[in-house]
Amino acid sequence: MRKKVDERIRTLIENGVKQRHRSIVMRNFSSGMVLFVVVVFVQIVNLHYMLSKAVVKTRPTVLWCYKDKLELSSHKKKRAKQIKKLMLRGLLDPEKVDPFQLFLETGGLTYCLYKDSERVLGNTFGMCILQDFEALTPNLLARTIETVEGGGLIVLLLRSLSSLTSLCTMVMDVHERFRTESHSEAAGRFNERFLLSLASCKACVVMDDELNVLPISSHIRSITAVPVKEDSEGLSEAERDLKNLKEQLNDDFPAGPLIKKCCTLDQGKAVITFLDAILDKTLRSTVALLAARGRGKSAALGLAVAGAIAAGYSNIFVTAPSPENLKTLFEFVCKGFNAIEYKEHIDYDMVRSSNPEYKKAIVRINIYKQHRQTIQYIQPHDYEKLSQVELLVVDEAAAIPLPVVKSLLGPYLVFLSSTVNGYEGTGRSLSLKLLNQLEEQNHMSAKGVEGSTSGRLFKKIELTESIRYASGDPIESWLNGLLCLDVANFIPNVSRLPPPSECDLYYVNRDTLFSFHKDSELFLQRMMALYVSSHYKNSPNDLQLMADAPAHHLFVLLGPVDESKNQLPDILCVIQVCLEGQISRTSAIKSLSAGHQPSGDQIPWKFAEEYRNTDFPSLSGARIVRIATHPNAMRLGYGSAAVELLARYYEGQFASISEIDVEDEVETPEVRVTEAAEKVSLLEENIKPRTNLPPLLVHLRERRAEKLNYLGVSFGLTLELFRFWRRHKFGPFFIAPNANAVTGEHTCMVLKPLSSEDIEVDESDEWGFFGPFYREFRRRFARRIFSDVKLSNMDYKLVMSILDPKINFTEQESTESTPEKTLKSTDILSQDNMERVRAYIDGFIDYTRIIDIHPYLADLYFQEKLPVSFSYAQASVLLCIGLLRQDISYIEGQMKLERQQVLTMFKKVMKKLHKYITSILTEDTESALPRLRDIELKPHNISLDEDLKEAAKQVEEEMKSKVEGMLDPDLLQHYAIVDKDGDFDKALQNGAGKAISSGVISVKSSKTKVEKPSKQKESQKSGKKRGKDEHGSKSSKKHKS
Repeated sequence: MRKKVDERIRTLIENGVKQRHRSIVMRNFSSGMVLFVVVVFVQIVNLHYMLSKAVVKTRPTVLWCYKDKLELSSHKKKRAKQIKKLMLRGLLDPEKVDPFQLFLETGGLTYCLYKDSERVLGNTFGMCILQDFEALTPNLLARTIETVEGGGLIVLLLRSLSSLTSLCTMVMDVHERFRTESHSEAAGRFNERFLLSLASCKACVVMDDELNVLPISSHIRSITAVPVKEDSEGLSEAERDLKNLKEQLNDDFPAGPLIKKCCTLDQGKAVITFLDAILDKTLRSTVALLAARGRGKSAALGLAVAGAIAAGYSNIFVTAPSPENLKTLFEFVCKGFNAIEYKEHIDYDMVRSSNPEYKKAIVRINIYKQHRQTIQYIQPHDYEKLSQVELLVVDEAAAIPLPVVKSLLGPYLVFLSSTVNGYEGTGRSLSLKLLNQLEEQNHMSAKGVEGSTSGRLFKKIELTESIRYASGDPIESWLNGLLCLDVANFIPNVSRLPPPSECDLYYVNRDTLFSFHKDSELFLQRMMALYVSSHYKNSPNDLQLMADAPAHHLFVLLGPVDESKNQLPDILCVIQVCLEGQISRTSAIKSLSAGHQPSGDQIPWKFAEEYRNTDFPSLSGARIVRIATHPNAMRLGYGSAAVELLARYYEGQFASISEIDVEDEVETPEVRVTEAAEKVSLLEENIKPRTNLPPLLVHLRERRAEKLNYLGVSFGLTLELFRFWRRHKFGPFFIAPNANAVTGEHTCMVLKPLSSEDIEVDESDEWGFFGPFYREFRRRFARRIFSDVKLSNMDYKLVMSILDPKINFTEQESTESTPEKTLKSTDILSQDNMERVRAYIDGFIDYTRIIDIHPYLADLYFQEKLPVSFSYAQASVLLCIGLLRQDISYIEGQMKLERQQVLTMFKKVMKKLHKYITSILTEDTESALPRLRDIELKPHNISLDEDLKEAAKQVEEEMKSKVEGMLDPDLLQHYAIVDKDGDFDKALQNGAGKAISSGVISVKSSKTKVEKPSKQKESQKSGKKRGKDEHGSKSSKKHKS
């Protein structure tokens, strides 16, 4: 039976076409899937027919998005081929053909899987059909809706719903990624807020399968047709202004031909501003273009680049997070070339990437018409290649880390483009930090050197008029509010900045936060504004993660709250936490053996994989997903205060005063919006926000904390961030060897053990159970930075912070060592190497001659096996030369030192290490030599005086006996003279009768000498040998004489 369509639906569609505003139609079908195909498609045909009647110019094209099955059976496809053949032959009878089949052939349909939705970017459709609601995500919702032009229609198809409130309990596909082993129940808070937001959208109508308007869309009861302001040519006021601008610049080259390609007045003015900077040719301007999604930023940049080529620029570089982001820019560069009459393959050639990840994206355009000119794509981190550049174009600058964008700026013309909100996810750090700095520098140079050409000029352009649809589009406002895309205006100025010690951390109840109440919405928008302002990369999917993930919790740091004032407090800091762990040992062993990591539980799985430990996943912990501080309260200690309060909370230091009452309290079941219309039909149910909601903010003392063993963080490794977490006693256990393709940063995971009674730890170790793993990580990292070129390019200050070496040792610490830090004999250099080091110290050879020894000594030192005290600069020099393998020129630039200072410092380092190792070798040598037996010295039995007296007595007796022996008469008989007178006379005669002057004369005795007994025996023996009488021979001689 034919039924007349509600006039309000037709009026809504016609008003959208007249105002170039989009409309949403949400269709609910209570029938099953078979009737879904038949009945639903007929209603889609009716909606498309009404839209076609309203759009006079062309038949609207259709984008049909689905999960995996289009629900079109094979025989229907065969029927479609038959209809197409009949149409070509002119034999088709419209009365006998299924309207839906006719719609399939003539509707200009484009089918797209949700997973392939990126390929429709940049395309424009008149109608978008979103099937399989359970597969939708915030990113997909924004991405597909953005492709619909002004006056178009967005249709959401729902199946088998007896009540709209069933959406709140619908199991979404994305919930599978949110579940973990210990947290398996995902909530439907995002869907509840989505449903409630539809009632506030004036361009949305919710209908059943018979196109009956449901009560949730009561706002269209009084809808009336609106007139549109057009002139005699059918142009609106904005279109008339754009036409006048094109006519004024018609004769200017290259501005005239390029402006004709612009679609809005804002875009035309932006292209003119770019061309003014290009034609100035002083190369000292920076032009920033800011706009929301769909304003034509990339198109304006592409036209400006074509104008730069026409102006004679030779070296133009363009950069973006990926070459795929430059698809629109290069497309409009080619359109600009066509406008200025450049021909492809004659005047220019395009070069596409051979990298399969870039999907044959354009990476270079070579131009030959005037002279050799090049438009070249470079990676954002290759800013060192910008030596000969004249113009640098940075597209999607907000998706590039702020330090990298700053490094891209230089003494050349710079064009910046940034999306301030959109489905890709962006950050406000570019506009809040970099652009403000450029504006301040511009004002400073204008005041300081007025009238001079020195200094850089800065211009900022903002595009507000959309290209696909008119300004004030209600669907854009609804989408921005639902997904918190346009949150730049929700960053309020903080009325007062209290000391961090006076601030308190509060737990945020997510049921109340996503309840779509007015105050809750304002608080949510402010929280998301801090996220966007603090992080360079944000995604609408983050909102669904915050709302539905069962393991996620939110905390806010607030100043002292004045309850007398009926207003929301200022948010100083936001922390998002994800509970992890409590994984069974069986699951851990199974995952490690299979080499597969389930979704979620990032830190437990990565820790188990890195150290092959199956016990750690069973511990319970929390990962800090995000921490965002108010832009006006940066570097004032609020982030540190929030982290400290969070750690104390999970350590149980905020025990509730009424803890007994809390234990006995019975949890009341949550009442959701679904219960409001359980027993009411679709045409009678009234959807409203809940009223019986718990408080939005709960003080930590009023909520019992989960028992945790650790806190962890995963972040992009930078010096500032690492020092922040290291200051709060977080130690690293994993650093990814490969840098992120977008950010250029290595993923770093850090851990802080919490005091817990569940684990037995060594109290002397400040790191608790994490101590052995932390020390093992430092040993591994020291070796990895030497062997891995990617890691060796890190900043030396960052590496020093990661290794955290002990550089000051006391004398006692230098002599004492633990078993793990003991220098083994195998660690010591050979004698030849020690001699080479000694030769370098004495100045006989250069430091490059001992280049093979540097890494060895540096590794021993950073393992604390060489307890030698260095200054920070000396340790840094040893790190750069020994482990990072950098040359002296690198150290000069990084440490701001002269070459001779660096060499002198390095020589001191080697001298200290050589001295210490030599002392170790000396000790080892002495210990290896044989030792003499120790003699025990005992005191004498008598004293020294008694000993001396006894010795003197013995000497006296010996002398006395000796003297007595000398005076023996028997011994003197041989001196007696026998013939006294005769001998004297003879003696005198020999002297001629005179006395001798000396008074002594010699008389020969005739007696034999009396010998001692011992001598007598000897003489007897000798006498026998001679055989003669010695006495007889002597007397005969005397006689003769």
